[in-house]
Amino acid sequence: MAVSMGRVLNTAPVNLARLMVLPEVAELLPREVAHNYKVVPISRLENKLFLAMADPLNVLAIDDVKRITKLEIMPLIAPERAIIDKLNAIDAAKSGSMEDIINDAQRVADDESDADNLEVAKEAAEEVNLDQLAASSEEAPVIKLANLILVQAIKDRASDIHIEPFEKMVRLRYRIDGSLIDMTPPPKQMQLALASRLKIMSSLDIAERRLPQDGRMRVKVGGKDFDLRVSFLPTVHGEKAVLRVLDKTNLSASIDKLGLDADTFQQFKNAVDAPHGLILVTGPTGSGKTTTLYSALNELNNPMFNIVTVEDPVEFQVPGINQVPVKKEIGLTFANALRSILRQDPDIIMIGEIRDTETAEIAVESALTGHQVLSTMHCNDAAGAIARLDDMGIAPFLISSSVILTCAQRLMRRICAHCKEPVTYAPKMYQELSIDPSIFDGITLFRGRGCERCKNSGYAGRLAIIEAMSITDEVRKLIIARANTREMGKVAIGQGMRTLRMVALDRVKEGVSTLEQVLVLTSAH
Repeated sequence: MAVSMGRVLNTAPVNLARLMVLPEVAELLPREVAHNYKVVPISRLENKLFLAMADPLNVLAIDDVKRITKLEIMPLIAPERAIIDKLNAIDAAKSGSMEDIINDAQRVADDESDADNLEVAKEAAEEVNLDQLAASSEEAPVIKLANLILVQAIKDRASDIHIEPFEKMVRLRYRIDGSLIDMTPPPKQMQLALASRLKIMSSLDIAERRLPQDGRMRVKVGGKDFDLRVSFLPTVHGEKAVLRVLDKTNLSASIDKLGLDADTFQQFKNAVDAPHGLILVTGPTGSGKTTTLYSALNELNNPMFNIVTVEDPVEFQVPGINQVPVKKEIGLTFANALRSILRQDPDIIMIGEIRDTETAEIAVESALTGHQVLSTMHCNDAAGAIARLDDMGIAPFLISSSVILTCAQRLMRRICAHCKEPVTYAPKMYQELSIDPSIFDGITLFRGRGCERCKNSGYAGRLAIIEAMSITDEVRKLIIARANTREMGKVAIGQGMRTLRMVALDRVKEGVSTLEQVLVLTSAH
């Protein structure tokens, strides 16, 4: 687009992603002006300034930049998105690296070593001066450090940020694609001020350091809003902070964007479109269950339905859906909230998680009385959800009448597109997986070699793999007869259910993931 416009306007296009802008050139133009006009100073040649612009016809912008820099402007054209990305990269570079912040903090510490010793003594006596703590959390190095930690985490696509205090150090780790990765640690002497800064950003009490605290904050990075769920936990050496990054862009607009195979998609679609019944999504913590349920809710979200959710806590705030957060400390449990919700004339109810018999009973009753109910549970496979409800004391005939679909979900790591290469596996790998190597005849398998972009892991991003079991008449008979999960699973497979193992192997055949991921995530059925 930029190239075509450039030809029409007789302006040369420029690829900003491949250009390095020197700090002295970037500083020729104030940040606000560059962002306002969407322009990037690229290079200076004597009295000429080469300027990348989204709109080279913007005479006001050219005149303003000329007036500020006192240079002749040579406009070049670039896509608006590329200009915004480059300006954000320049801003991030200006905010400094962890090393710069550590050096700044070290200089402050050297200048105020006496005050620092006094601070430690006070802390030991649990009598930290609150005014001093609030002031230290507003100092430039602390604000820079907090911002750097958040921006870097979002850039690296981290789902969680862990800040862990130990006796002589503070450890910083990001969870990226399910794995915890160590980052450059912040300085120990900034531990208290950093915790206070994060608390102020989350509207929490900086004076309370002996009890756990939970809060939320919203930050803007690269023009996008990110919600963060913040949790503080007192440990022997101070407060451990964990920040969960909630990226709304991960929410699929509908279930057809979840990447399901045709049969699983049809089963899921039929269940979501059913007028009433209970849909259960199971899997371990962090397997994307909530995201899947929200994708289903997005599909159903229209003014014809009254949709109410009860969650602990509310992760994604969605317009058009009434969301109720659980507050156990004041007696608002899942069960109590659900009783009130049923008096609110709901059509569709989402329960964050069925954890106890009382919640399970209300969910089953709601499904039987004409409501559509979506919820999550913790168990290993789709058939396991039925056994879990039975363990909770729900009568088998109620389970068979209310449940219409159970799913098991995992998140499988994708091969990094930048270092993808063919791979040949040793026979031992197939033995460990208990699979016949001949299923890959004529198919090239891939892995990630590891590069700078994927932090040498060979993986970048994750995709959902889902095993869906529709509750057919044959499965209903087995539920009433209290058959074991293996038997139920066999019947479901006979009726076309694709297990997690089968779906994962399909992704390997497609060259999207690796056999190692199949081994880690699935068990042989």
